[in-house]
Amino acid sequence: MNHLSMEQILERIYLSEQFEEMRITRDQVHEMFREHLLFPYRSELGQQINQVHDALIHRTTQIAEHLLEDEGYGKPPVAYAFILLGSGGRREQTLWSDQDNGIIYGDSETHTQDELDLYFDKLASYIIRGLDVLGYPPCEGNVISSNPQWRKSLQGYTEMMISWFMEPDWENVRYLLILADMRCMYGSEVLVKKLKQSFIDYVQEHPELLRYLLSNTLHHKISLGIFSHLITERYGEDAGGFDIKYGAYIPIVNGIRLLAIQAGILATSTIERIKQLKVTGFVSEQLAHDWEMAFTIALKLRDLTPFQLEEEKYTTRGKLTAEQLNKEIRLELKQCLRTGIQLQKYVSKSIDLHIEREKR
Repeated sequence: MNHLSMEQILERIYLSEQFEEMRITRDQVHEMFREHLLFPYRSELGQQINQVHDALIHRTTQIAEHLLEDEGYGKPPVAYAFILLGSGGRREQTLWSDQDNGIIYGDSETHTQDELDLYFDKLASYIIRGLDVLGYPPCEGNVISSNPQWRKSLQGYTEMMISWFMEPDWENVRYLLILADMRCMYGSEVLVKKLKQSFIDYVQEHPELLRYLLSNTLHHKISLGIFSHLITERYGEDAGGFDIKYGAYIPIVNGIRLLAIQAGILATSTIERIKQLKVTGFVSEQLAHDWEMAFTIALKLRDLTPFQLEEEKYTTRGKLTAEQLNKEIRLELKQCLRTGIQLQKYVSKSIDLHIEREKR
């Protein structure tokens, strides 16, 4: 397997006819990538990991469609999109990412709502079963297409989204920010783009909503003390380790996402969002460079966290061990965290100024 090119790996995935067949490929590719992580980090590695995830999930959806057709349910009754949310939506999955997904489908003049519900409920169950076989654990927050909340028509999603905007409590804002990262994995890009555009348009028409989004965005603080010391885990099996996911990666992701929403940017990848913020003149080249560097460090260190297989699912607690925090890693991490703190301050100030301007 070490000698297979990306083209050969992808071909093997797309030639698979069964979920179990793909699981064998995933396990082999997983070990291949783990070996690469022992050497100096390359950003291309993260891109390749996400390319493999995309292929596995894309092919899983295709096979699920075929299984439904074989059982007599026919082809999809309307256009639909299988969407990825969370790190999958941002193309930032690690080797051990979980499932965050949904289904958006179009309207129909020839099928009843019950018929559409039946088909897409079945389709979701087959996709989730396939991803389960492949070793993707379900999202702990139940943000998954087997949950009817994340399996709706475009109109249903739009109405749900607006209801969240109209009552922006903590939970609804959390859902809105999850939705902001959606990406079409399979099916109709048009449906996804329409929902994304509706999201951006609504915020631009109601700029005061940015204040609610900001509160949630800043919930996770950068884990760097006032004397530039790392805030590490104090207790348990991770004692002395560092929570790279929630102490560095998530705060940076959240800050960049909110600036992208403010700027009306539809991209979901954090790197792409930074690039578009720079290209549109929303932020300076120097800031964009600093943020991209900090984010790249966070991605690299997140990929180094230990993983485990639990009930045949790949999982991680997202923490670097105390042993991994050598002098070089600590220096790099502190550089990333200092930039992250500056980013959070910038986002807060940017939103405040934007809302004040809109009031005039």
